[in-house]
Amino acid sequence: MKVTILCASPRTDGNSRLMAESLRQGAVGSGHDVGLVELHAVMNGLLRDCRTCRRPDGRCSIEDGFADLVHDHVVPADAVVYATPLYWYGMAASLKNFFDRLVCYVSASYPRRGEVAKGLVGQRTGLLLASEESYLTAGLGVIFQLQEITRYMHQEFVGAVAGVGNQRGEVAFDPADPLAAAERLGAEMFTRHYSDYWLDSERPNTVWAAPHGCRREMGPYGDV
Repeated sequence: MKVTILCASPRTDGNSRLMAESLRQGAVGSGHDVGLVELHAVMNGLLRDCRTCRRPDGRCSIEDGFADLVHDHVVPADAVVYATPLYWYGMAASLKNFFDRLVCYVSASYPRRGEVAKGLVGQRTGLLLASEESYLTAGLGVIFQLQEITRYMHQEFVGAVAGVGNQRGEVAFDPADPLAAAERLGAEMFTRHYSDYWLDSERPNTVWAAPHGCRREMGPYGDV
């Protein structure tokens, strides 16, 4: 399977990049094809008013590497993982810019819109978040935003790993061992359980198989 990691930190040796390398190691170890893209090296323009800068054929007129990023790395991927530091309790600007500019490639006027939309739907996604704060909900805004984005695109948001550190590489000393967690997420990217139920969803009575010899009876609200 193909995994694309999008790194949003302007530092190529920062903590979020270190977590991304760990995830890549885990995914490669499971036999997957993994590519890593530094977003700040690909994009040099912000989203503009598409009514004034869209070309007559519907293509974006911003001349940088974003189109190649979308068509060569994101659309063909079976999973996309976002690695970002926490800036002002949100994602880094380059990652927000990635999502902002993606709108031009899923709009009805874009000539390859069908190809892009088809490629995005069904992908598995993950998040690697580096912050100097151990405050439990510091990164909740990023997780919530990605959850809403992935649900909009009918993707499966299978996991998030948070690492605490400030100086370059300091995340390696986080007692929670986020590097190992990121490596495990990479290894389990396509096997990790995912569920997102609706009221009318058909679903089994149990999430995990019961241990051998253990009999479980389930009622409408859980174990009985």
